[in-house]
Amino acid sequence: MRVPKSFGIKPGDQFELVEHGGKFELLPIIDLEHEKAELKALARELREIGPIGGDPNDGRIEFPDRPGLY
Repeated sequence: MRVPKSFGIKPGDQFELVEHGGKFELLPIIDLEHEKAELKALARELREIGPIGGDPNDGRIEFPDRPGLY
């Protein structure tokens, strides 16, 4: 089945095609283990970046130079 590019579906994504009264709906098939692994990797990356500097009580936020985030 071919789906328009504008749907934002990447090659390899899996979906279930469901019909409801003559209308069709694409429902993603979610791999919970994969999603969990991606969230753990994101959390690990955020811990490596570390917290934003500055005193949270003075109302200002200091944004240190973070190579790779631009």
